[in-house]
Amino acid sequence: MSDIHISDFNRDIAIILIRLYNQFPRKTTLYVEDIAGYEEPDEFGLHSDRYLSCLGAMLWLSEEGFIRHDSVVKQEAIDQAVITNSCFVLLNTACHNIIEGSIEPDAPSSISQMKSLIINQLRSGLKSGSSASIGSVVQELLERMSSRLTAKNDNL
Repeated sequence: MSDIHISDFNRDIAIILIRLYNQFPRKTTLYVEDIAGYEEPDEFGLHSDRYLSCLGAMLWLSEEGFIRHDSVVKQEAIDQAVITNSCFVLLNTACHNIIEGSIEPDAPSSISQMKSLIINQLRSGLKSGSSASIGSVVQELLERMSSRLTAKNDNL
């Protein structure tokens, strides 16, 4: 059985990080509906689980050190969001989980290196629409951040 909420989480993470990377180093407001899609709250003013999961992904990224933000605007957005230095560095490192077809075999090495960066593999994954591709790149990013944090704590 497929865990659709994890596929949605991976997709949200990819979109959030790409949007913030594209704005870097400027701080920006990141709206949930720009990532999860527009939805009208129900008659009680409550949002769907999908919408709240996207907001949760934003807040989780902040808690885990991928992004920083100043405040939460109701349940609609996070304000003054920016990727952290650690995340910026990771997004600009070569990805081991290269998405099939994202790099042409006869491309010059400089182009291949650029396309192999995690940020560009996230873009390729979203463009392909493949949940498996997006998931493999996001999982690599999460594992690398976890390894960095573990190494940092071991050095303390």
